[in-house]
Amino acid sequence: MKIDYRKISIYLFAFAFILFSSCTQTDPHNSLTQAEKNEGWQLLFDGKTLNGWHAYNQKHIPPVWKVENGELKCVQIPNNLDHADLVTDSIYENFDLRFEWTIQKAGNSGVMINVQEDPKYAATFFTGPEFQMLDNANDEVHKGKAAEIAGAVYSVLPVKNEVQPKPFGEWNESRILQTNGKITFWLNGVETADILINSDEWNELVAKSSLHTYPDFGKLTKGRIALQDHVDEASFRAIKIKKL
Repeated sequence: MKIDYRKISIYLFAFAFILFSSCTQTDPHNSLTQAEKNEGWQLLFDGKTLNGWHAYNQKHIPPVWKVENGELKCVQIPNNLDHADLVTDSIYENFDLRFEWTIQKAGNSGVMINVQEDPKYAATFFTGPEFQMLDNANDEVHKGKAAEIAGAVYSVLPVKNEVQPKPFGEWNESRILQTNGKITFWLNGVETADILINSDEWNELVAKSSLHTYPDFGKLTKGRIALQDHVDEASFRAIKIKKL
């Protein structure tokens, strides 16, 4: 039998090209451009692992947190009693945080900042202000409460400008900026909150909120960033931060 080395060479080249392409393909959501790297941006989620995160006040990450298809997911597991918020290994003070999120129908979750991890605090929200994530359109619990809808500083500061999150299952873009204790939130490009922690206005709002029973809530402007396990399914991607 005559061997056609030319065809074999073509097949090998095609195979090598496909293999090389698959190995070098970049995750479009969980990656940084060279320009972003030069500006000081860092990924908080690599799209593949939970590196850089751990469970709040726990030694292991519960099974509700998983990485799937480039998403950091909080999933529902029937009869599961093992829950915990995820927090960053690193501590942040002045920063620009960007992230994308999606949530189940009528779902509720959030991202906390300035979280103090200590056994004396049973949960992240005992100390950390929350960027509220919510499916406004289908939620019944928080309806009509401007300080409890998507983009609000949960229970503290009502949404500054009217904006609706994308329909459940679609991706939202959010931003949290903190500089010297001043926090600003954005939801899908619209500014939703702007306030100075420990200002008279802040202290008055906290005193009127459901969080006033936690004496150390919203006192510090440095801490960990947390992703909330609120039992509802939620997914995160494109989580990146720049220290200021």
